[in-house]
Amino acid sequence: MVDFAKLRILEIGTPHMAATFPGQTRSFVPAPVKPESGRTKLSIANLTALRAELRAPDLSLIVTGPGQRNPWSVSLLMRALFDRRAWQGYPRFGPAIAPHLLRFPVAAPIAVIDTADYPYINRADLFLLSRCRFYFKRELPPDYWRLFTKTAHGELPTKRFRKRSRLRHLLDKVRPISLGLPHPATDFLTTGVETSKDKTTDVFFAGGVEGLSTVRQAGMRELAALRDRGFRIDVPEGRLPRDEFYRRCAQAWIVWSPEGFGWDCFRHYEALACGSVPLMNQPSIVRHQPLLNGIHALYYDPEPGFLTAAIEHALADKDRLRAIARDGKAHVLAHHTIPAIAKYVVEMTLAPPI
Repeated sequence: MVDFAKLRILEIGTPHMAATFPGQTRSFVPAPVKPESGRTKLSIANLTALRAELRAPDLSLIVTGPGQRNPWSVSLLMRALFDRRAWQGYPRFGPAIAPHLLRFPVAAPIAVIDTADYPYINRADLFLLSRCRFYFKRELPPDYWRLFTKTAHGELPTKRFRKRSRLRHLLDKVRPISLGLPHPATDFLTTGVETSKDKTTDVFFAGGVEGLSTVRQAGMRELAALRDRGFRIDVPEGRLPRDEFYRRCAQAWIVWSPEGFGWDCFRHYEALACGSVPLMNQPSIVRHQPLLNGIHALYYDPEPGFLTAAIEHALADKDRLRAIARDGKAHVLAHHTIPAIAKYVVEMTLAPPI
């Protein structure tokens, strides 16, 4: 059992530990920070301080996000020169270089939290899989070998590669992780959202469609057809303020939550926190503490007509929807808040080897 009170954590580029253990975490972040925040900007100038912290003898755990890009690549240089965010105080080289300091000896076990949209590990981050105790991956394919597609292997890893690759011994380090509730809204969602008992909408969806997943484009056509048949479909144009988004989630029986660039989505968990039921296309990933079909959420197959059928069937039994919303919300608050995810990472990483 981990004694959370005695932890001393160093966090690089992720929000989980500083949010959960603020007095015990030294956090280096890629965005500008206020002096009173207790966090340190991941600039080139602060890499020396980070290197010293990595070797501190009282350190319990190191948590890092992936660098995602080779810090010495031409593409990163171009981004640093021409991306306006870089000129607004958002460093490029510091966040890219920082994880590579873990190539050197450090004083504590390493956990990697990779919440990127893509279902693979970048070539520039493969060393982290070797160095870490566990690699927590959001978009984790059921066949873990696919993490190396077009990175460690030129194509889909072959049978020969899987048998002979030194990487096969590293796959035991891979674990799923969820996005969970978004950090800035966690307190509001867990305490400030009033669940609407009088639902005014059958289905609510707010999100991008064009240039995103074809699952969304196909689903929008089915929602339009349902609206024409008299179903109460709420699909606002443009981006909603956060409070309004949550209010309209709470007013709906069902929140349609299709995949975007990745399958996992904040909306899955936000809908339940608001007291509604998320309806998602079938998952394509291995999940941490999954939302179970008919218990915590609803799912549909992506082929034409199945979204419509799922909505019609669900709305025919409002008592069942109320039960799913209730049990799903309890599940989210237990397992998919930032503190719950942080404790999962800590307990898994610091548990004695079996």
